[in-house]
Amino acid sequence: MKKFVFFILIILFVLPLTAQEESPDVRSGNKMYKAEKFTDAEVAYRKGLEKNPKSFEANYNLGNALYRQGKYNEALEQYKTSLALQPDQKTKVASALHNAGNALLNEKKIEESIAAYKMALKANPKDNGTRYNLAYAQTLLQKQQQNKDQDKKDQQEKQEQEQKEQEQKEQDQQNQQPPPTKQPEMSKENAQQILDALMQDEKNTLDKAKKQNVRSRRSADKDW
Repeated sequence: MKKFVFFILIILFVLPLTAQEESPDVRSGNKMYKAEKFTDAEVAYRKGLEKNPKSFEANYNLGNALYRQGKYNEALEQYKTSLALQPDQKTKVASALHNAGNALLNEKKIEESIAAYKMALKANPKDNGTRYNLAYAQTLLQKQQQNKDQDKKDQQEKQEQEQKEQEQKEQDQQNQQPPPTKQPEMSKENAQQILDALMQDEKNTLDKAKKQNVRSRRSADKDW
């Protein structure tokens, strides 16, 4: 299908539009265009436009010559100019819109090319070439969206993987740090010795207090 669509993409550029009333420069440009001397044809068409800037054929054919040289943006401008010159001529309008769609498609402006093809079909619903180009552009747009979705998914997975790696790195650093120093635990024997010592100190304190009380009573009972 791609090969067939490529053929359709260039089929309208094989022969430029002609008109009996066109200047000799435009007719000369047409001969050069047919001979695939597109640069010379461009020069001739521009000379023709100097004499008649409102010529649909000169603007349109100049767009074709520019297109064949890969100057898609310049070609698009010529197609836009030609569209404004004879808006009531549906066949010419459809051809200019079709070629504008081709130029946009070559510039990777897929959505804009689809719009141009749809407008061309409104002007000429019987143009199968435009219909196939439209289908091709819509397929490209669908693939483009799928690629964007896949890129978004890949980016999200990459961020999640980086986060996991950072968390693992932090965990490894924590594991490499020496454990905090613990105070030696007291044995039951040591605890009992300390308890016994405290009890003995308390007993000694009580004994001293009792002796002092006895002495105090003796002093108080002395006869004067």
